[in-house]
Amino acid sequence: MGITVFRGARLLLPGVMCLLASAPSFAETQNLSLPQVIETTLNNNGELKSFQEEKGIRDAGVLRAGLLPNPTLELEAATGALTGSGAENSLSLGVAQEFLPAGKRAKRVEVAERELATYRWQLADRKRTLRAEVETAFCDLLLSEQRLLLAERSIDLNRQLLAVAKDRLAAGDIPELEKNLVEVELLRSEAARIELGRAALQGRSRLASLMGLPPGESPAISGEFDARVSPARTLADLKLLALGTRPDLKALQEEKGRGGAEMALARAEAIPNLTAGIALSRDTTAMEIGGVEGKDTAYTVGVKFSMPIPVFDKNRAGLQEASARMASAESRLSAAARNVQREVETAYAGFLNAEQVVSLYRAQILQQLEENLRLTQEAYRLGEVDLLAVIQEQKKFYEISDGYLAALHARRTALVQLESAVAADINGGAQ
Repeated sequence: MGITVFRGARLLLPGVMCLLASAPSFAETQNLSLPQVIETTLNNNGELKSFQEEKGIRDAGVLRAGLLPNPTLELEAATGALTGSGAENSLSLGVAQEFLPAGKRAKRVEVAERELATYRWQLADRKRTLRAEVETAFCDLLLSEQRLLLAERSIDLNRQLLAVAKDRLAAGDIPELEKNLVEVELLRSEAARIELGRAALQGRSRLASLMGLPPGESPAISGEFDARVSPARTLADLKLLALGTRPDLKALQEEKGRGGAEMALARAEAIPNLTAGIALSRDTTAMEIGGVEGKDTAYTVGVKFSMPIPVFDKNRAGLQEASARMASAESRLSAAARNVQREVETAYAGFLNAEQVVSLYRAQILQQLEENLRLTQEAYRLGEVDLLAVIQEQKKFYEISDGYLAALHARRTALVQLESAVAADINGGAQ
């Protein structure tokens, strides 16, 4: 009958990918590979860009922590005009500077730098989770595209079956009802393609949103699932790798270090600041000698020191707050480390299970699928089997092929989850 079929499991996925490469895109854009999609997302994602702008806040905090207190200008003037001594007055001009003892300025800078380092690791963690999200969205869209092609394949099979049924009806071999059944199956397959097209459109919209594309633009992707990659390390090695590379753990470690720096700063803050000043004063007094009134002007230079007396406030509240923050950071770091190990265990087991499912399809399920379909179609053409047998075989072919695509998708997304849990590619390189 001239029916084009896949030749075994090895030709199923390449055939789907060839059709995918030639399928029309929803927008006039070049086909983007996964690395290109990830690069575009990291450059244009709105939420990530917004978080990146917050670096200026942390930089300002470091700058503020390193500044010295501004000096104080003191000006004092007094006159005796209101008390009947208009000839008497005084004027004082001085400058005072507050000094930070116990290395407070350096300790404040260390706290601010720790906060900046924490932000940098938080930004790296945002990129890690965003990378995993966009990879998953890419795989979802790729699955939708390949299911669309599989639906086209199902439509083509039903059209060929309808042509055979019409020939047999013309020859008087089958009743018209049988031809009508084939037409119903054709309509069902076309309706299924419309639903799959809607799912693909939603997946494309989601990916475009993650990539930060403007409205009206839609990504056209290219790629494949069949990447034969297995973990190059054992589960124990992957756990150790995750504990050393996960940016969220690094951020919590920096928070713990900041807690220690805040404790040191709180102890230093218990020591009062010293304020030293210098002032130049001019005092004019009036005197009367022998009925003659005269004025005397004196200039003096004075030095003033002031310091709060730590009687009521010895920064006990600051010490308590810093201690609580450090204890909280330690607890969160310990809990996060345990959760990371469990996450790696779950992702590793999920990947191995998905790999087993794919292997099962390749080794047993797909071996005779195409051959059985071809033989059943040929037998119907010769009148050796009824129509229901062909329809059932075609449904089986579609369901198993769709299941194989779903297994490949599950395997790839499981790999994405494993790499995200480890914060490294499957061969151990940091993301």
